[in-house]
Amino acid sequence: MIARTIRSAGFGRRTVLVAGLALASSLARAQSNSGPIKLVVPFTPGTGIDLIARQIGPKLADRLGRPVIVENKAGASGNVGTESVVRAPPDGSTLLVTVNTLVMNRALFPKLSFDPVNDLAPVSLTSWGQLLLVASRHSGIASAQQLIERAKAKPGAINYGSPGNGTPHHLAMELVKSQAKVFMTHIPYRGTGPAVTDLLGGQIDVMFLPIHVALAHVKAGTLTALAISSDKPHPLLPDVPPLRALNLGRLDVEMWYGVLAPKGTPKDVVGRLNQELREILVLPDIRAAFETQGMTPAHSSVEEFRALIEKDAVRWAALIKAQNISAD
Repeated sequence: MIARTIRSAGFGRRTVLVAGLALASSLARAQSNSGPIKLVVPFTPGTGIDLIARQIGPKLADRLGRPVIVENKAGASGNVGTESVVRAPPDGSTLLVTVNTLVMNRALFPKLSFDPVNDLAPVSLTSWGQLLLVASRHSGIASAQQLIERAKAKPGAINYGSPGNGTPHHLAMELVKSQAKVFMTHIPYRGTGPAVTDLLGGQIDVMFLPIHVALAHVKAGTLTALAISSDKPHPLLPDVPPLRALNLGRLDVEMWYGVLAPKGTPKDVVGRLNQELREILVLPDIRAAFETQGMTPAHSSVEEFRALIEKDAVRWAALIKAQNISAD
């Protein structure tokens, strides 16, 4: 019917073919824009990143009129899930929900087949989260200052844990070590759970933990909160001092969380997603869900998020090189 109408208007076969291909392309785009959106979380379920994806997912689905699926793709410190998004079609149907481990991995894994900073398109920041420096009650360490003093008195005697080499928990302690000029022994684990178990049991002395992981143990008195990684106290733990109280220079190691798309995703698609996230992140139920987990909702423009990513990549690369940190 379309072909006959065009012919009757005096168009030739070549014109009809071009018109038909354009129509088919338009229909294909319309169909792809009505299909499901996949939010890839490059870590296991139950993490702060997973919480963010599962909170914003249903809101995006309602506002965009498309199903939203959360897919956990853990492995290689987040690189497995991240690469799957890098390689996905840049049409807005596959998005990455991640944390600043993304930029740390750029320096930790120099042989990656992709660039975590340049091969993704920033969409928006979603929140900030803090790490809490905690001590096992078996250690007898009651303050951050006491921790530094003990580390200076007996280099290497204090053991600190992390969920693995190159994680924010690990790099936060390396930053403290670097600024305080002390040595503590790093014990890397395969995940947060085993590290917390040994911390509670006294096999390791201290570690950094996200607030939502540490909070219940601090409230129960089984862990001692020494300091928080931001530059001011947190509402959930107002009596815990910030690391800057140590007067050792810049020690804030806040974790940013955000959404990114494959490089080449059209600007109008990224812009629409950014706008929807801006409105979602101010919703009372979203704010409450984030804040009870120790995260503060935060939106940004695409340009602001890109600048943050680039600046953070430089900062952590410098620490990783100075401390000779390896992901192995």
